[in-house]
Amino acid sequence: MLVNTTVVAAKQKNLSRFAPLAFSAKVATITLVTGIALISCGKKVDPQAGGAMPAMPVSVIELKATSVPISAESVAQTEGAKEVEIRPRVGGILLKKLFEEGAPIKAGQAMFLIDPVPFQIALANAKAQLAQQQSRVEQTQREAQRLQGLLTTQSISQREADNAGSDNSQARAGLAQYEASVHEAELNLSYTTVTSPLSGIAGRFEFSEGALVSANTSLLTTVSQISPIWVRFSLSDSESAQLGGHLTEANVKEVALLLPNGKEYPKKGKLNFAASGIDPQLGTQQLRAVFENTDKTLLPGQFVRVRVTTGTKDGVFVVPQIAVSTNDQGKFVYVANEKNEAIIKPIVVGNWVGKDWVVLSGLEAGEKVIVDNVIKLHPGVAVAPHPLVAVADETEDPSSSKAVKPAK
Repeated sequence: MLVNTTVVAAKQKNLSRFAPLAFSAKVATITLVTGIALISCGKKVDPQAGGAMPAMPVSVIELKATSVPISAESVAQTEGAKEVEIRPRVGGILLKKLFEEGAPIKAGQAMFLIDPVPFQIALANAKAQLAQQQSRVEQTQREAQRLQGLLTTQSISQREADNAGSDNSQARAGLAQYEASVHEAELNLSYTTVTSPLSGIAGRFEFSEGALVSANTSLLTTVSQISPIWVRFSLSDSESAQLGGHLTEANVKEVALLLPNGKEYPKKGKLNFAASGIDPQLGTQQLRAVFENTDKTLLPGQFVRVRVTTGTKDGVFVVPQIAVSTNDQGKFVYVANEKNEAIIKPIVVGNWVGKDWVVLSGLEAGEKVIVDNVIKLHPGVAVAPHPLVAVADETEDPSSSKAVKPAK
C-alpha cells in the first residue's frame, strides 16, 4: 500500500513540471487565432506599434533652369613674356657681378664687368694705327697734288702722276679699314660691361667672380619679363568639342586664372596664341594667354589652372557636388517625389561651376533633389524633405553665400 502512494505522488510531481509549458502553448495559440481573426475582419495595425522607422529628414533644393558658362579648365604653366639668356659678347675674366639674383632689372642696367684692360690696350693700338694711316693719307695726297702740278708743265710723265693718285686712293682705303678697327675695339671694350636688354627679373648667377668666360657661349644668367606674363596650356579634342570646336582668339570670350591656393586671379587674360593644328603625339591644341602682372604676383614657372570660356548654355540645372552619386551605370541623384519617397534619377553631367555639377539631362524643373544624408538613402525610403538654407561657411568669407547648411 505504501509503494502505490509513492508512485502516484511522483506522477503528480512530473505533471506539475509541464503545466507552465502547456499554458504558454495555449496562450500562443489563442494569440495567433486572434491575430488571424483581426486580419480577416480588415482591421489595420498601427505601424508605430510595430517599430517601423520614421521618415528620414533630408534637405532638398527645388530645381530651376538656369544659364551657365561654356568653359573648360586645364593645367597651365607661367612663363615670362620675354626671356633672354645673358651671355658675354667678349671673353675674359669676370671681375664683378653688379646685380642681386632675383631682383628687378631695368633695360640697359649693368649686370657684369669683364676685365677691360686687354680691350683698352687693343683700342689704343687701333687708334695708333689709325693715326699712322691718317698721316699716310696726308702724305700721299700732297705727293699727288705736287706731281699733278709738274704734269701741267710736262716735267713728269703721266704715269708718275697716275701712280701718285693710286697711292693716295690706297691710303684712303687703308684709313677706312683702320677706322673700322677702332670702332670694333671700342665695341669690344663696351662689351666688357654686360647689360640687360630688357626689364624683368634676374635669374641665378651661373659663374663666380674671377671665372674665365667665353664670348657668346658662357651663360651668365637669365632675365625674364613678367609684366605682362604668359601662360601656356593645352586642351584635348574632347575638351575643345565641349567648347564649340577649334579655339581661336576670336571665339574665346574670357580666360581666367586659378592660383595654386584655389583663389581666382583678379585680372582676366586674353588668348594671344592658338595653334592652327592638333599635336599628333599628344592629341591636344597648344594655347597661350597673356595676363597683366604689374604687382608681380605671378612668377615664371608656376603651375596654375586656366578656365577658358567661349559662351553660355541655357536651360540646364546646377546641383551641389554632395548630391551626385555614382554607380555602375553612371551618375545619379535622389529626388523626393510627391509621396515623400526617395527615388533615383540617372543624370548626364557637364562641367563644374564652382563647387556644383552642371546637369545636362535627366532632371526636370520643379523636382526636389536631396542634398544630404544621401549615403543613408535607398530607393523607396520615406523622407521628410525641407528646403536647404544657405549660410556662410567657416572657411570662407562670412559675407559669402556659397556654403550651404541644412535647415534645422
